[in-house]
Amino acid sequence: MGTPDFSVPPLRTLHDSGHEVLAVVTQPDRPKGRGRKLTPPPVKRAAMRYGYPIFQPEKVQTKVFCRQMTQLAPDLFIVVAFGQILPQRLLNIPGIGSINVHASLLPRYRGAAPIQWAIINGDRETGITTMMMDKGMDTGDTLLMEKTKIGPDETTADLHNRLSGIGARLLMRTLEKLQDGSLVRTPQDHRQATHAPMLKKKDGKIDWSMPAERIECLIRGVTPWPGAYTFSNDMRLKIFKASTLEREVSVPPGTILECFPGELRVATGKSAIAIQEIQGGSGKRLPIDDFLCGCRLPDGTCLG
Repeated sequence: MGTPDFSVPPLRTLHDSGHEVLAVVTQPDRPKGRGRKLTPPPVKRAAMRYGYPIFQPEKVQTKVFCRQMTQLAPDLFIVVAFGQILPQRLLNIPGIGSINVHASLLPRYRGAAPIQWAIINGDRETGITTMMMDKGMDTGDTLLMEKTKIGPDETTADLHNRLSGIGARLLMRTLEKLQDGSLVRTPQDHRQATHAPMLKKKDGKIDWSMPAERIECLIRGVTPWPGAYTFSNDMRLKIFKASTLEREVSVPPGTILECFPGELRVATGKSAIAIQEIQGGSGKRLPIDDFLCGCRLPDGTCLG
């Protein structure tokens, strides 16, 4: 059970491993793009290449879907970023249970956006956890974990791709230990739990009163979606890349600072940042020097 690109490497690894995949369950096709063309999710496209039966329930709680899963008589459900919560009566179907591949070091960052929030919050480390599912949101017993450092320049897109590969490998190790009887279940310490709710468009708006380091983490954490943005008067500016500057500032946060031609430095609540890649009204993502050739932002302008 999975839907986005993140779920494809685990499916591919399962396919190559020789395990018997009875079926693939994914979200329904959705309209995408300017033409609103009905588009299959990435996991469906992968499942079609492998020739697996595909189920796309609008809601997994229906009696029809539960009956279909019961008829398959699976040993396991493998769930990777599926996008729907499985009710207890579904979790009761597999003979062994349901294993989830989650992109955080549980119990930290339970929820839909663990990769994004780890970067936004400035964490230096994250990882993958495999866990036995229960009726709660990422509350089941953990099985295996693999840690990885978050690079100083990594965006959500970069880390997403790395963690997907780690998740596929950790899933195989989990199944190997399950088969040889050495897999150990560890209850989570719910007192240590933190949450990672799904991001909204408004979460990308830059609050210039925050310290420079936090703003830089926000920019990386919301790239590619929803994207970090601010305003210069009525012009919306989307910021893709920035770096922090160790510099004392005495002007209000959001003020464009005096700097060399081709640079854009902005005061924050603590220190400043240098914007390196930006998108304005033209809709093109540009290096800052190219952007400033066609769009003048004078010193002293206040963003936001």
